[in-house]
Amino acid sequence: MPKPTRDRMVDAAIDALRHEGLSGMSFTDIVADSGVARGAIYHHFPGGKRQLALEAAELNGQEVLHHLSALSGDSPRDVAEKFVEAIRPVVAESASGSGCAVAAVTVGSQGNDRELRAVANQAFTAWASQLGSALTTAGMEQAPANSLATLFVTVLEGAHVLCRAAESVEPFEASARSLLALVAEPPTNEPSQPKT
Repeated sequence: MPKPTRDRMVDAAIDALRHEGLSGMSFTDIVADSGVARGAIYHHFPGGKRQLALEAAELNGQEVLHHLSALSGDSPRDVAEKFVEAIRPVVAESASGSGCAVAAVTVGSQGNDRELRAVANQAFTAWASQLGSALTTAGMEQAPANSLATLFVTVLEGAHVLCRAAESVEPFEASARSLLALVAEPPTNEPSQPKT
């Protein structure tokens, strides 16, 4: 069963934000990609492009949060490794010209559009909170877990930009190695061997 018209338009807007950014997102592309009549845009989104971008960013933020909610591990290092593996394919798309739909609404908009920035901030905060919960469940103290979770999100968003600019995943791989080095495995409780 095909998706409802409104949902197809939001999906097309997410794709447009990822590839063209907010300023490059056009109704022509939305109509072509969603297969709807142009008149449907203002019927479903009387606030026009801005309303469509807001809803697209909000939905994409929720989709990412859903994926992150499935991420867990036996140790903070395990969580970090699973996070890196989970985002690697997404970042690889950035090397081919994609990006983050949520981040897209923070740039290319009018400087006083706080609502667009608020949607992005809400998504990023929710992602960090979810990752922080995964880290604390895996045994990390709350304060360092929250800081590390924010670093996770920063690596993800920074990798989108750097990998797109470089047309390579190497900036992400370098950042991932550094991130994992920060999350050392806990020491084992094996008894030390006596010196001879």
